[in-house]
Amino acid sequence: MKLRELTADDLDAVTDNRRRAFGPVSEAVQRQWVGMVTPALEAGRYLGLFDGARLVATSRINDFTQYWHGRPISLGGVASVTVAPEDRGGGAGRTIMLATLERCARLGHPVSALYPATTHIYRSLGWEHAGAMHRAVLPAEALRTIRRTEQVQVRRAGPEDAERVVSVLRGVHLATRACGPVCWDADVWRARLATGDDFVYLAHDGLVVYRWRDQDLEVPVLVAGSEATARTLWSLVGSSASIARSVHAVVAPDDPVFWLIGNRPTDEVGQTRWMFRVVDLAAAIRERGFPPGVTLDTVIQVEDPQRPENSGPWHLSVSGGRATAEPAGTLPSALPVFTAGAFSALFCGVPAATLRRTGGLTGSADGDAALDGAFHARPYMLDHF
Repeated sequence: MKLRELTADDLDAVTDNRRRAFGPVSEAVQRQWVGMVTPALEAGRYLGLFDGARLVATSRINDFTQYWHGRPISLGGVASVTVAPEDRGGGAGRTIMLATLERCARLGHPVSALYPATTHIYRSLGWEHAGAMHRAVLPAEALRTIRRTEQVQVRRAGPEDAERVVSVLRGVHLATRACGPVCWDADVWRARLATGDDFVYLAHDGLVVYRWRDQDLEVPVLVAGSEATARTLWSLVGSSASIARSVHAVVAPDDPVFWLIGNRPTDEVGQTRWMFRVVDLAAAIRERGFPPGVTLDTVIQVEDPQRPENSGPWHLSVSGGRATAEPAGTLPSALPVFTAGAFSALFCGVPAATLRRTGGLTGSADGDAALDGAFHARPYMLDHF
């Protein structure tokens, strides 16, 4: 089999594989998808595995910025992973994902994430469950009663506001020291803002996107950098309570809305899990943000057969919200030893005790509490890809 970058000439074959993998879509959705992936084709971010002229498997790498404790890091968002049904179980999936991992490294992404249709293959290559996209069902009437504390100006947004939308999202993620959200670029937002189904409103430090689904509302995005804006945008959504009974919203795990609504006897929140992988360990540690009040000075061992550059003993140093990872010289007598997946999970805040009980972390446990403090996070995403 031969691996190569896909081009626009391959789109018919790619579409056929997607339909066989995920089911048919409408012509409108197909047109929107083609518009979204064309930049990836042009940038060499869409890979195909061929058996002669026949397309066997695909993967696409989105160019994202992810945020960790107030610092941005380049992330390869893996999507459109397909294997032709007649080729499943024969190693094509592993081949395309190994190539994807190497392409992430070549593209300069220190980290990677994906939403898995299945766990086994990704886990075997070092991706691990690390965070979620949270969907809450909120009573529209409860949102309507949120009291505005001051006047915040909001306006409708259109395609011409794409750069402003990206700027607002980045500003809020940085200011709130969010962990996990990714940002689409302005071109994707421009296409999204041009559709007629989504209604988008901008404030100086916030953004809401909502759409109607039957008699309910969906809110795929609502971010706010201040109390006044959070109250204004959530109450704007709630102003449709005379028609909509429920609001299905993508939220942060500690979203302000849970503290703004008046009556909260229970929370109805579902999760769509995503997996994460450290691609370049030294760069990932250097670029990640850390809790500013935490210090760490320790040596760990990482075993990463797919990325040998990450394997070996590493001296981790954390201070003032930043960190470094350097190959270790003199080694302590006992080290904590991480698999690639376990270290990727630790990076996202999964506790050491959890990793030990899965077998991903072995060796000395003396520094587990310090590692937990340094890598503490509650990672989430607001976008599915």
